[in-house]
Amino acid sequence: MQVYTYSEARQKLAMVLEQAEKTGKVTIRRKDGRTFSLVPEKTVFSPLDVPTIKANITTQEIVDIIREGRER
Repeated sequence: MQVYTYSEARQKLAMVLEQAEKTGKVTIRRKDGRTFSLVPEKTVFSPLDVPTIKANITTQEIVDIIREGRER
């Protein structure tokens, strides 16, 4: 875990954020001795988030294909 002073963290914010992402936690210490932890949030993805594709197919063709598959 890396510890930065408030001034260092302010001057090098991008680097501090990258360090927090790599290690999971960064501590920032103020002059008065108080410390604060910077922890990256976990990104939650839906299993339904899938990339789209370009296809030359109409809605009716899709419905017909689905109906055909259900009839089997």
